[in-house]
Amino acid sequence: MKIRVGTRGSKLALAQTEILLKSLTKKYESLECEIVVIKTKGDLVQDVNLDKIGDKGIFIKEIEENLISGNIDLAVHSMKDMPSVLPEELMFSAVPKREDPRDVLILNNGIKSLDELPFGASIATGSKRRKFQFLNIRPDIKIVPIRGNIDSRIEKMDEKNLDGLIIAAAGLKRLKIKFESKHNIILLDEELMVPAPAQGALGLEIRKDDKELDNMLRLIEDYDSAVQVRAERAFLKETGGGCHLPIGALCRLENNKLLLTGLIGDEEGKTLIKRKIQGKPEDAEKLGIMLARIAKGDMLDE
Repeated sequence: MKIRVGTRGSKLALAQTEILLKSLTKKYESLECEIVVIKTKGDLVQDVNLDKIGDKGIFIKEIEENLISGNIDLAVHSMKDMPSVLPEELMFSAVPKREDPRDVLILNNGIKSLDELPFGASIATGSKRRKFQFLNIRPDIKIVPIRGNIDSRIEKMDEKNLDGLIIAAAGLKRLKIKFESKHNIILLDEELMVPAPAQGALGLEIRKDDKELDNMLRLIEDYDSAVQVRAERAFLKETGGGCHLPIGALCRLENNKLLLTGLIGDEEGKTLIKRKIQGKPEDAEKLGIMLARIAKGDMLDE
């Protein structure tokens, strides 16, 4: 059997697709996979912040069109880039084991910790969620907008002599990036920075009628990751989230108990509401919806 796998052409997109296919071909040694690189609007528009483009699907639309037309059989996405509603013809299949969902702060110029960041330090990010949460920790910080792949963002940080850059830990780990001695990496705990919903997870999108491929992919599903993604994306969908509002969610499973943290804010970042809920893993979606309604209600009361 041969499948055509669609993905973006960035180093990270190709790396995570290779990781996925490696685990799949371990289960099916005779499976032949062809990677099809597809350019998206997000790849072509690099000089505008995501919140100004206003479309959470800018990294996936063209890939989905190729999937619907039959040009590819499987699309591999970063799940955090996926809108809460898919085209009618498509569905998510299995959720493989998730990478670290947290954000990291790459510190420049030999700075070793958050406490060492000077007053008025410059930190780069293109995300409202990261921007407003970081300003909540350090209101004195100057936020510098940035776009591009991970390598180019690190280069821009160095070229502009910025003090730091916030990106997803998963990308760094999948690319195995090596840093200079002047760089220090700080993992941001969710108490400081709630990640994007489903950050670090892969979205495997297929046609609804492709039962054979769906059954194959289910063999590489990771139960914990699938439960976490369901809870976090339910929170995202219920908040009506996209690029306009700062929205974060992180689910943990401990001792067969689901612990979900959710964050929502207004467009200006004047109000940030963070709430938590716990329950049974089998109620993941229900808990995500409940938490979103609590957070939205509390935001209206502010």
